[in-house]
Amino acid sequence: MNIENLNSLALIVCFSKNRVIGSSGKLPWYYKNDLNHFKKITMGHTLIMGRKTYQSLTKELPGRKIIVVTNQKKFHDENCEVAHSITQAIELAAKTDEMPFICGGEQIYRQTLPLVRKMYITEINKKFAGDTSFPEFNEKEWDEIDRKKSDDLTFKILKRI
Repeated sequence: MNIENLNSLALIVCFSKNRVIGSSGKLPWYYKNDLNHFKKITMGHTLIMGRKTYQSLTKELPGRKIIVVTNQKKFHDENCEVAHSITQAIELAAKTDEMPFICGGEQIYRQTLPLVRKMYITEINKKFAGDTSFPEFNEKEWDEIDRKKSDDLTFKILKRI
């Protein structure tokens, strides 16, 4: 399978006004409506994430298949599948899901941003301190197809042009 031709790879992310997505392996905020949004959007789908993101989860994500991308050959967890490259993870996901989701962390986002066709972005209208950020992207390559505001959050859906 040629992953560049995958039409349905999506990405989901929540970042602050200064593009922070994490601090010391954790989310530096708590927004219940964003967590509910994440659950609603990703339910029934495959989630592709890096090992550090996976290990930072505070609870299981029922109703979703998880594929962890890691360089660690000995990494094993009975609650997920393991892939040793982005290509392998996407190929595994595409076997059972028409729209797998990339969901972090920074390096996984950076590597997959050129491949995704749709982005579900939650923007927080506040700045947070952190050590991981969502990469910059060319907004001219994307159409905003949906936008909703809720308190300090803006939920957007972007589709690649």
